[in-house]
Amino acid sequence: MNYFLDNKDLQFILDTSELSAIIQMQEDDYRQSALFDYAPSCEEEARMAYKKILSVAGDIAASFIAPRSERIDREPPVMKDGKVVYAPPFQECLLKLRQAELMGCLISRHYGGLNLPHFIFTMLAEIISQADASLHNIFALQGIAPIIETFAEETVKQTYLPAFAAGTVTGAMALTEAEAGSDLQNVKTRAEQDAAGVWRLSGVKRFITNGNAEVLLVLARSEPATTDGLGLSLFLCEGDDTVRVRRLEDKLGIHGSPTCELQFNNTRGILIGERQQGLVKYVLTLLNGARLATAAQAIGIAQAACNAARSFAYTRKQYGRRIASLPAIAKMLVDMNVRIEAARALTYEAARLLDLMHGTAKKLASENLLPEDKTDLRKENKRLERLTMLFASLAKYYSSEMSVHITGDALQVLGGSGYMRDYPVERHYRDARITTIYEGTSQLQIIGAVRGIMSGALDKYYDVLTVPCSGAAGSLQKKLQRCRDMVSRMVFTINSKKDSQLVELYARPLVDSAAEILMGYLLLRQARFSSRKLKIARLYINEIAPHITMRSALVKQGDKTCLKDYNLIVGSAEG
Repeated sequence: MNYFLDNKDLQFILDTSELSAIIQMQEDDYRQSALFDYAPSCEEEARMAYKKILSVAGDIAASFIAPRSERIDREPPVMKDGKVVYAPPFQECLLKLRQAELMGCLISRHYGGLNLPHFIFTMLAEIISQADASLHNIFALQGIAPIIETFAEETVKQTYLPAFAAGTVTGAMALTEAEAGSDLQNVKTRAEQDAAGVWRLSGVKRFITNGNAEVLLVLARSEPATTDGLGLSLFLCEGDDTVRVRRLEDKLGIHGSPTCELQFNNTRGILIGERQQGLVKYVLTLLNGARLATAAQAIGIAQAACNAARSFAYTRKQYGRRIASLPAIAKMLVDMNVRIEAARALTYEAARLLDLMHGTAKKLASENLLPEDKTDLRKENKRLERLTMLFASLAKYYSSEMSVHITGDALQVLGGSGYMRDYPVERHYRDARITTIYEGTSQLQIIGAVRGIMSGALDKYYDVLTVPCSGAAGSLQKKLQRCRDMVSRMVFTINSKKDSQLVELYARPLVDSAAEILMGYLLLRQARFSSRKLKIARLYINEIAPHITMRSALVKQGDKTCLKDYNLIVGSAEG
């Protein structure tokens, strides 16, 4: 088995996505081929290299990681002499990824990395997650390296990036605290300069994935007189003896991945970039990639569960026939595949936008641009920043919620067997649940996305995706237009009430509808290359249209009973 070569949809997306501009920017107009003999000199060579890397990862995931996933789930990391120790099968998998040189994917070749675009890294994240979701967390945390490469001083880059690329260190994002989960503006961890001008970090961080890492990026308050996000800066520190793991969390799922409570005791920190830009610039940049990685993780988990359900349904017989032939089960399996492919279409479009955003930012930093070119490029970069943030939130939200739904359906297909640990589906079900929570809960993604949707941020993108077509595709496109009209009426209804509570109350039906329309258009775009994709698009659009009609009616009612009568229905939690 090979989790890339056996995944026809992943290969389809790689082959049909418009990556020319991204590859050209990533390779500095292919000038890197003169500096590194293994760098591609054209798009065709780059695509061949990407496929080779994905094939290697797909083979490792299927033949090495997946067979160890059950042991990883049952043998979580432990504390030993005050240090976190991964279980042996987990260590073996990390070593295998390191030996395959897959731990420096996003780092440039100048520091020993693979110089991959986020589009390809997101595919790698999905492949690893299909094999083991907890291993994905440590693999994906190499995503902190681009922040170091983009914003840190050269001496810092030279010190840490080659170690990341070689896989001799792992990373962690130490952002959240007991009273600052989704609300990162409330971070209390302090950063103070000592007499020698060295930054020292003090405070406690909670729910830190891989908090035992050798290199951590820490969000801390560098401006003591502040209480908001503008008082926060980003620091790099090493996981030395001044960083104490106070406890390992006992979790529902992703057992192989250590989740730590950390205490920083006068820890030496290195300022990354500028003071007071930690949250408003660097962490938001970090979260775009982290949310896409979580979306990919959710898709990988869902794919693993879907595959298990399909295999079981084919071999399991009831009433004298395979249960896959029962209409109720057949529809479940079809719906699972359609939802996964919709999530994949959205996630890789978001990854493509992220790469375009990074590419334009890289061009802006060039000294060879004329002033008028710089002005135009700056406008384009701002547009891409807004779109990327919106798409990353939508991809993370939809993919994670989809994964919870799909793993639940997969467990249902297996029936009683699915509830048992003899099969992997119960593990997928447990692992999927966290994807709706970390890197920003689903509710946070909805609130973050709804303003952009209400401002019409997606309308122009819908228009770009709308192309002249006839026949079945034309009919489906007209159906999407009717759905768009309903969303416009929903926005008008909410805006006309001038009620902020109403915006938050009906944000979910609005965001769900807008995201579903977007995925409908993306699937229709894919249908230009495949008759199978046209069938997928038809199934998906015919499924979402009635739901959007229903949500439109709900928003039109504008009912606030759940808020007005909250105490009557829910009751008070006091005494």
